[in-house]
Amino acid sequence: MDAKAPVRVIRVRCAPKKAPCPTCGKLGHRKRTHCRDVRTIAYKEIAILRITYGEYGSRCKCCKTFCTHPDDVLPKAKYDNKVREAVLDGILEDHLNVEALRRRMNRDFLLDLSTGFVYDCLHDAVRDLDMAEHRQQVLERFSGFLCVDELHLGRFTLLLATDPVGDFPVAFALVSANDKGHMERFLRNLQRHGLEPKVVVTDGSTLYPMLLAQLWPNAEHQLCVFHVMQDLNKLILDAVRRLRKRMGRQGRKGRRRRRGRPTKAEKRHRAKQGRSLKEKSTFVFKHRYLIVKRRENLSEQEQKNLKTMLEYLPPLRTLRKFADKLHHLFDPEQNDYQAWCRRRAMQGSAEFKAVPELAKALESLEVMKFAKMIAFLRGPARRRRLVRTNNHVERCNRKLRYWEKVRYKWRRRRTLVRFMVLALDRWWKEAFSQAQPQKRSSRRKQKQRKPAVTPKTKAA
Repeated sequence: MDAKAPVRVIRVRCAPKKAPCPTCGKLGHRKRTHCRDVRTIAYKEIAILRITYGEYGSRCKCCKTFCTHPDDVLPKAKYDNKVREAVLDGILEDHLNVEALRRRMNRDFLLDLSTGFVYDCLHDAVRDLDMAEHRQQVLERFSGFLCVDELHLGRFTLLLATDPVGDFPVAFALVSANDKGHMERFLRNLQRHGLEPKVVVTDGSTLYPMLLAQLWPNAEHQLCVFHVMQDLNKLILDAVRRLRKRMGRQGRKGRRRRRGRPTKAEKRHRAKQGRSLKEKSTFVFKHRYLIVKRRENLSEQEQKNLKTMLEYLPPLRTLRKFADKLHHLFDPEQNDYQAWCRRRAMQGSAEFKAVPELAKALESLEVMKFAKMIAFLRGPARRRRLVRTNNHVERCNRKLRYWEKVRYKWRRRRTLVRFMVLALDRWWKEAFSQAQPQKRSSRRKQKQRKPAVTPKTKAA
């Protein structure tokens, strides 16, 4: 406490002659009054609540005596609830770590908080939450589409499920290992709480197919199209790498170059000849991403570079053609029958099978797996783009990783769980309040309401 800082004393009296028992509500008579000081928040000054409270003799069997306290001050607390709310806001909204939060509270409000008090605020906030109410709200607003993914947080793994249509997290579990046993318990808990999804979106992990078939046999299993395209594009780029290496090995074939700096005549002659094979190979390697990029997303300069690449290395035309057909294969505007016809045409192409990397890519589009890739086509047309990838849960994972790892790096499991519960609680409140905004009451109802009773305050 800074001795030079101004001190403001706020007197609070909560000592009526009669007060209800905190357990049963039966009135007790005041025996005596006491006084205690509690710190509150005030910018750049020391604010003290000087509370006058009463001690009462009870007329019931609950206790012998009891004391009163203001609504915003807990019994035997050194700080009022405003300090606790500022601590939670600094951690959950301002994304400060514990030490940075303590420095800010000391700088702005002249409060020398201990580390234990900050952790106690987290513990008390989690204890006051009603998770059963959250589960009920999730079930009421669940759209039927579920995204599931796992996130590694240090030595722990976070299992997360979200609703991409409702845009809110459904549930989470913090486990010690990312294995089939923990994933089964996590999904079984969702089933036990009454969650019945129509479509479950996952990545290509082997943890999900058997579990989803056991728990929700009637639900569609959608493989993330983004991860599927990522694996297929990797095979296409492997073929680009192989072809450009073969081109680069030829180097300066057919050209003679004398030692020393080239003369002006030689520079003009080389400019007329154009780029060497090695320079062409470097150009192809630099712009290799154009082979798999969507045509509608290409700029004018990228279209020119792509045309130049295909002129330098004609075998790239087959790879570009395969990439175009892949983009049409997972088009959300088509129907299920069109997707199967396009797959059949790609499987029967001898041109694609002649390239080893493309043949491997066609093998990955086998019947059972491809049916899960295009499960989004069997759903409503307006929601196909939302449920064909698990980007929603991936974005949630990145946000939680930023909140926890970059800013906090919690070491203990219980502290990490408390933080995750409080962070998702605020997320739920924001999502549910936007989904159903509260209706304003009429003026007549406001006039009929009785004013709330608050303790009298005086500033000294």
